[in-house]
Amino acid sequence: MVIPPPERAARVTRFLKPYLLRMHFSNKYVSAQVIHTPTATVTCSASSQEKLLKPNMESTRDVAAAAKIGKLLGERLLLKGIPAVSIHMKREQKYHGKVKAVIDSVRESGVKLL
Repeated sequence: MVIPPPERAARVTRFLKPYLLRMHFSNKYVSAQVIHTPTATVTCSASSQEKLLKPNMESTRDVAAAAKIGKLLGERLLLKGIPAVSIHMKREQKYHGKVKAVIDSVRESGVKLL
């Protein structure tokens, strides 16, 4: 059973950053997704588990794979008409390595980061 998100007043939703970039790094794969916060739905995602990407990647978990995922996610965001996203990093994540590769490649593809 799917529980719908709670209704928020229009004045509150106007000040929220509607699109949130979340990243997940496992020992095998890199994935990133953009979530529309008012509706709590995934708007766009990219992962190194995708069948079309795996043959083109040398490794699915290194910094180069993270950069490709960020570039692909940025292109998909622009196709959907989303010009800007805000970033959500977990407490243990630092702006270094794979995290930096994803964020920089999303920025280079033309998406503004809030």
